[in-house]
Amino acid sequence: MRASIIELSGSLRKRKLSPVELVRDCLTGIQSLGSRLNAFITVIAESALEEARQAEAEIQRGDWRGPLHGIPLALKDIVDTAGVRTTAASALFKDRIPSADAEVARRLRIAGAVIVGKNNLHEFAYGGSSLVSAYGPVRNPWNPSFIAGGSSGGSAAAVGAGICLGAIGTDTAGSIREPAALCAVVGLKPTYGRVSVRGVIPLSLSFDHVGPIAPSVEDSAVVLQAIAGHDPSDPGSVEKAVPDYIGALRQRLPHWKIGIPRGCFYDDLDPEVGAAVEQAISVLKELGGQLQEIELSVPTDRRLQSAESWAYHAAFVARSPELYQPETLRRIRSGEKVTAAEIERLRRELAKIRQDTERILGQVEVLVTPTTPIPAPEIDELTANPDLLRPRELLLLRNTRPANVWGLPAISVPCGFTKAGLPIGLQIVGRAWEETTVLRLAYAYEQATEWHKREPRIQ
Repeated sequence: MRASIIELSGSLRKRKLSPVELVRDCLTGIQSLGSRLNAFITVIAESALEEARQAEAEIQRGDWRGPLHGIPLALKDIVDTAGVRTTAASALFKDRIPSADAEVARRLRIAGAVIVGKNNLHEFAYGGSSLVSAYGPVRNPWNPSFIAGGSSGGSAAAVGAGICLGAIGTDTAGSIREPAALCAVVGLKPTYGRVSVRGVIPLSLSFDHVGPIAPSVEDSAVVLQAIAGHDPSDPGSVEKAVPDYIGALRQRLPHWKIGIPRGCFYDDLDPEVGAAVEQAISVLKELGGQLQEIELSVPTDRRLQSAESWAYHAAFVARSPELYQPETLRRIRSGEKVTAAEIERLRRELAKIRQDTERILGQVEVLVTPTTPIPAPEIDELTANPDLLRPRELLLLRNTRPANVWGLPAISVPCGFTKAGLPIGLQIVGRAWEETTVLRLAYAYEQATEWHKREPRIQ
């Protein structure tokens, strides 16, 4: 089974395992699978080993910082790292070296985590396949002929392959949960404003979230514990008490009302995805869940996201349009004609949507849906038929995007595999600020099943 942060952390604290040894193992894995999966853009081996040696010295003298101390993690290459290039998988930023860490990177370092590298992604996070990258496509660890999902594809592929113990992704329309589902790992998007986005190259500030991708629900809680909390320098960050996410997992599971939004979320499912999710719902019922069918209005207007993306990129596009991948440039330019008045109106409408959804969700504790309606598509199919890329990505992100619009916490956990061996994910969406509820139900489901114990055999 893939290594667990919690288990390895215990060995590190008891000095049964050295952080240096652990980091070296990860770096060896990255090197051996680097060309096969293309999950990393930059590997920072020298500084990672130095950080590991520092962690080892601190632990030996009793200065243990917590469960991430000495644990090798990776960052999606859209998260700024001081002195290490952050490219957003674009030729535009191939030489961009930030002077300061993003807030999420700073918090991980304080927790003692060791940053081993920067993960490949869909260029500027503007897509759900991770095929569009100046550094080449990311490949799925379960079958490298298939996509890993996106935009945090490199992060999910690396965790899925076991070549890092966790990663930080970003999620604007599902970019943590969708690749997590396609790579059979856990992806958690917290409530909007729970984790700082300062120092993260934006896609759309109204919808951008930062969160963990990890081998298990417990490990995702460990990472969230380190990165959650108010950041006064981030205008979108909310001052809200951070609960004990790790401790909450072991609390008794109540008889929650589980909303099943059949409309939209369950339409046009791949038969194997549909069967796996129905089986997962049966497990949740056995765990005491009270199922309730629910109707929700699913927003589909993407103008605000397009406009906010254009606002960030307009000056770069004017100066160097040729440095973008053509499909990324097309998507960015889709927001060019949205007026300032429209943007203000759309932001007011978004605030109302979030308020209305909060009231509707008052009747249930969580929603449960398939994470993606289909399994991972084949890379050759999409590259040979470029017109298929956008429709496939929209379908893959169809079930995850609403939680970004609503600003609600959501998690994807493995819930099965197709006959071809491709992973299937289950999505659990909770009320605002109730990550503990989402984590507890996801953990209960995970412990009642065996899916998270499977490992890919990379050829």
